[in-house]
Parts: sequence; structure tokens; C-alpha cells
Amino acid sequence: MPGIAWAQTYPLRPVRVIVATAAGATTDITARLIARWLSERLGQQFVVENRPGGGNNIGTEAVVRAPADGYTLLLVNSVNAINATLFEKLSYNFINDIAPVAGFFRVPMVLQVNPSVPARTAPEFIAYAKANPGKINMASAGIGSTPHVAGELFKMMAGLNMLHVPYRGGAPAITDLIGGQVQVMIEPITGPLEHIRAGKLRGLAVTTTMRSEALPDLPTLETFVPGYEASPWYGLGAPRNTPTEIIDRLNREINAAFVDPKMTRQIAELGGTPLAGSPTDFGKLIADETEKWGKVIRAANVKPE
Repeated sequence: MPGIAWAQTYPLRPVRVIVATAAGATTDITARLIARWLSERLGQQFVVENRPGGGNNIGTEAVVRAPADGYTLLLVNSVNAINATLFEKLSYNFINDIAPVAGFFRVPMVLQVNPSVPARTAPEFIAYAKANPGKINMASAGIGSTPHVAGELFKMMAGLNMLHVPYRGGAPAITDLIGGQVQVMIEPITGPLEHIRAGKLRGLAVTTTMRSEALPDLPTLETFVPGYEASPWYGLGAPRNTPTEIIDRLNREINAAFVDPKMTRQIAELGGTPLAGSPTDFGKLIADETEKWGKVIRAANVKPE
């Protein structure tokens, strides 16, 4: 069937959206948001299938090996860009083997401390950390996670010596941060938001280049550490050689979400900023982020668990 006609009739059956993490995480929530939107727009079910394990690599490889017919898609996120350098031996090349479809949104992270830390601003914390080298514990959601590499970038750019304490997920790390077992953490804003508002944690700055509507009083970290930026992002990918017409159709439908009041409200509730653009735009973001985090991982000598 000619490509254009194929795209016009696509999809003829349910489509799988593979999520390489367990249910309940932001990646999973994002995938279900996209799947529900595409199901309503295209008249076929887009079904989320969780394939956790291997630091996102099991689910990603399942899509790499799937037929390039548009019926198996991948919820792409910043961990895919990190893994390209973190893991020395992967059975696939992410940039070559996954075709970018559309960026969805990116979210700010927040630099936060336990209230016992004698710092109320990012500059005060940087000064405190420099005065106490090696004595401050920096939590993360795990080795090679976005919070981890964001923290390593902060340490490098601010000239800090802090001890990294990895956890198996953001929730237990936040619990220990509240309890005072660790002193500082950079985490996507959705996790600690209510704790910051309740005063259980102290937010110092957000990691995007613009302030967050969720925490409008917090400045950007780049105000004090020029050039600093770190924010998880999410989008959709497909196996290499998926017909361009199908990719373009999916891209148009996802971009349509950004003018829908209900969808934009749901994205905002997750703290997200839409990533409208073409497949090429999303591909450039993936390539740029892969290069950026590759440099951090090599400089910090980060090794997978």
C-alpha cells in the first residue's frame, strides 16, 4: 500500500506504547496521558505496556526489535540519552535505532535541602557546601538517574565536593531527605512539591532556565551557576524505518494536544512545559542531551550498578 494511503488508514488495530519503567512513575503517567489522547484522536486503542528492568534498556530494546509498522512505540525520556554513555555495551544504538516521533513536555527539577541545613538560598548553600567539603550527602533516585547526573553537573559547575547517596527511586530518597539522613537532593518537581509547600523541605532553586509556575518564588539555579540547566523530558519514539507518513501523523496528533485546554492543564499539573515541534526537532533534542550527559558521565566517572 502506498505510504500516504497507509498513513491515512493507520491505525487499523491497537497500538502498544512501551514504557521501560514500572507503573506509577512520571514516565508511566506521561505514557498513559499520550495513549488516552491518541486513542481518542485516532479511533484505536493505544495500550500502555510496562517493561521495566535493566535501567530502561529492556523496554527500549523491545521496541528496537519490533516491526517498524507503527504498532509498537516507545515512551522516550531523558534516561535514554543518559544510558547511551552510562552503559558501555548496549545491543542497540538509541539515536540510530529509534526514530523520533514527537517531544511531549519537559519538567523542572528543584534543588532542595533538609530544613536543618543553614542555607535559605542557593548561594548560601553553595558557600556552606564549600565550607564543608565531603560532609554533605546528596541523595538521588539511583546511579545514572536524571537526578544523579543533574547533581553531578551541579557539583562540577559550582565546584562542590558532596557525597552521592543513591536510592532505588525518588520516593525513598525524599523520605530520608525529610528525615535528615541526607541533606540535599535535586529531584523532579512533582515528587517534593507538597513537602516543600508544607515546609518539610526547603526549596532553593529550580533547574530550568525559566521559573516554575508551581513554585514561582524560587529563582532559577542558572542565576547563580551560569549555564546550568537540567530537566527531564518525555516524548514518543518508534522503531527505525517506521514509515515517515505514520511518524508525521502521530507528530501532528501529539502537537494538537498543546492547544487543547484539558491536555495543557494536565501537563501543567505535572509541572510540564510542552515540547511542540517536528520529529527533527525532537531528534535534535535527543542528540543534544545525549552529548551533554555523556560529558557529565565521563567527567564524573559514573558507572552503572
